[in-house]
Amino acid sequence: MPIRKGEKKKTRQEKAAENRLKLLHAAAEVVGALGYTEASVARIVERAGLAHGTFYLYFESRQDLFDQLLPEIGGEALAEIREQLGVPPDFITMEERGLRAFFGYVLKNPAYFRILTEAEAAAPAAYRKYTADRTGRFLDSITTAWRRGEVKGFSQQELGVLTQIMLASRAYLFQHYGKDTDGPRAVPEWVVSAYVRFVARGLGLPEPQAGSEAEPPSTT
Repeated sequence: MPIRKGEKKKTRQEKAAENRLKLLHAAAEVVGALGYTEASVARIVERAGLAHGTFYLYFESRQDLFDQLLPEIGGEALAEIREQLGVPPDFITMEERGLRAFFGYVLKNPAYFRILTEAEAAAPAAYRKYTADRTGRFLDSITTAWRRGEVKGFSQQELGVLTQIMLASRAYLFQHYGKDTDGPRAVPEWVVSAYVRFVARGLGLPEPQAGSEAEPPSTT
């Protein structure tokens, strides 16, 4: 593609970084659609729009790419969630924002779950590293809230249990309420409201003010 007038020519390092990211994102799409087993180099480079030989300029093998895939995609997810969090005034606000940000990310990137779950077998080292990082970040946040007195009724040792419960809840809620026969869809507001109220009550925190959250649907 010719350089447009006024457009800065990319350096070799910039072009290399761009191609590597193209391959990783192409791999994410292929794995999301077909799984790791069917994610061949040929399919990945075709999806990326690059020559077959280009692949080996950035990855030693298909397994090398798999080992880098989850950290890359997972890192993008964590970065987007952190950006959406901003500077929350308290833990329950942080949890609500984090939940919404997670739902928003996986709605736009439905391949995330397959990349994550199948990585346990296809790229175990990457899986352990990413899950440890994700869990550690959340545990740090809830521990900070616990030290501020926001999380009541639990010992510091038990915060790890709360971390696993809350992280797992995000995934299960999206799988149940964020999908239908046509594919991913936005999780209803009343689901978010129910989760936030449940967490607030469980941790002994003030519940969101009436009217600040979407009301559950009427059962009448």
